[in-house]
Amino acid sequence: MTVSNGGAKRRLPSLAQLRAFAAVAEHLHFRDAAAAIGMSQPALSGAVAALEETLGVTLLERTTRKVLLSPAGERLAVRTKAVLAEMGALLAEADAVRAPFTGVLRLGVIPTVAPYLLPTVLRLVHDRYPDLDLQVHEEQTASLVDGLNTGRLDLLLLAVPLGVPGVVELPLFDEDFVLVTPLDHHLGGRTGIGREALKELNLLLLDEGHCLRDQALDICREAGREDAPVTTTAAGLSTLVQLVAGGLGVTLLPRTAVKVETTRSDQLMTGYFSDPAPTRRIALAMRTNAARSAEYQELATSLREALRPLPVRVLEGEAG
Repeated sequence: MTVSNGGAKRRLPSLAQLRAFAAVAEHLHFRDAAAAIGMSQPALSGAVAALEETLGVTLLERTTRKVLLSPAGERLAVRTKAVLAEMGALLAEADAVRAPFTGVLRLGVIPTVAPYLLPTVLRLVHDRYPDLDLQVHEEQTASLVDGLNTGRLDLLLLAVPLGVPGVVELPLFDEDFVLVTPLDHHLGGRTGIGREALKELNLLLLDEGHCLRDQALDICREAGREDAPVTTTAAGLSTLVQLVAGGLGVTLLPRTAVKVETTRSDQLMTGYFSDPAPTRRIALAMRTNAARSAEYQELATSLREALRPLPVRVLEGEAG
């Protein structure tokens, strides 16, 4: 191999030459060095001589009785050992990369999913993929998609469909929306609520930028409500539920959030819609032709099984 150095081409030492010299530098004996690295003595001697020619320096002082390192050899033996150590580290890292579910996985999650699904995700990774370095980033959908497209994130957990070119969705489950009301609300505790009831309700929603807000507005439009139902908004579901408990209105929660959020106050009731209830779909999303796509699909399969105890309808594993 040659390399350009200021316009002049220069030959580079081979790994075999470096290994040969490192062995001689350690053992100071050609026969012992050759045996240590499984090379014949003539081949070892030839490799060291070729290295001296390539570098343009004398590395060894040879006598009939022993081998000594020259001053240049003493200095370059240290460098040679470091180069071989780095090469070993590179090969070890390559082995680790080839092994599935190792290294870093940067997972982006939307705020209306993270508190309710992450315990299941983290437990699954801890138990089944202990060598995976999972790094979680909680952001809104637009930021997550941008992070996926730029390579800042590897995999997303969020509501779909996204309709983004170059992104493959791995559906996990569908979940119903539940109506959360103040304690004295006439729909509190009811089942079989028709969607048309949303026409008249003072509905509290999340701030702009949250996909859950957009989904709730779509549900209202499907129910025949044309005006914006929002007079008060919140940055997170916990605040939203507390506003409901304070009597400012009602809201929609995904089923996975109900148990966590409604136990924060004794001033809340839940109501359930008649079938087909308004729903949202949660999926993993990855870049098309992602290098680790097989791992992500396997992770999606494992995650579907782990999510079955939750109040959701787990989907079959087909990419969308």
